[in-house]
Amino acid sequence: MSYFKVLGFQKEPFSTSPDPEFFYQSKEHEKALTHILIELRLKGGLSVILGDVGIGKTTLSRKLIQELRDRDDFIFHIILDPSFENEQDFLTSLIRNFDIPQVSGNNVSVNDLRESLERFLFQKAVHEGKTVTLIIDEAQKLNATSLEALRVLLNYETNEYKLIQLVLLGQLELHSRVMNIPNFLDRISFKYMLNPLDFKEVKEMIYFRMLQAGYDSRMDLFLDNAMEGIYEFTKGYPRKIIMLCRRALKSLVLKNKYVVDAELVRELIEEEAKSGWTRSETLLQKSNC
Repeated sequence: MSYFKVLGFQKEPFSTSPDPEFFYQSKEHEKALTHILIELRLKGGLSVILGDVGIGKTTLSRKLIQELRDRDDFIFHIILDPSFENEQDFLTSLIRNFDIPQVSGNNVSVNDLRESLERFLFQKAVHEGKTVTLIIDEAQKLNATSLEALRVLLNYETNEYKLIQLVLLGQLELHSRVMNIPNFLDRISFKYMLNPLDFKEVKEMIYFRMLQAGYDSRMDLFLDNAMEGIYEFTKGYPRKIIMLCRRALKSLVLKNKYVVDAELVRELIEEEAKSGWTRSETLLQKSNC
């Protein structure tokens, strides 16, 4: 039997997989998601979400996809690893994943690919009234050539709106790169920096994930002093919270205990420190607009 079923859960409550059903909407994530959806409706073109490792960008992208699946006027695709060597590979990937009829011949040029994309976008956005959306996770991996290709795509527009909507989610190094490309920076209609959870949200996130996993006992598995230890160690980073809570629940089963307290959390933190795998985190400075 799985450890979480022993504790009364129907599902794994603290899996690191980006399941949108376990997406806790902190005030930061809720604001980011709401503004992205507004920008997509307005067809403003480009939204950029930045955040440190483990802040919840990938789960946010999956929640966005879940929202778009419920809307029949959206055509969307997500790129999980935008490590393309050149523009030709990048554009070919877009054409393939948007199921655009490919240009025939052995000597297809970048201009041929651009024209195919433009025709597709005009047909879908103008004639069919669809909102074509491209979501790029791990956007810090985009090289200068791919960023320029995206800039060109944003030039495809009517007098009222952009023909393609772009949502980039990336780590902090994307910020400095975009800042050095003024004609790309000027096209960002919405930009946001995700910050860690506060203590109240850490508690809410833990309880939320437990409820989503089917826990319905009146007995609290996490004491308040354990919550304080979790917050102090993780600094409010969702991925670290999830991983520490998962280890804590497994320890309950292994040690035949009934509740996660401050002592157990301290033991787990000390074990991790001794293992040499502890990573120091730097809180993001708020710079949202």
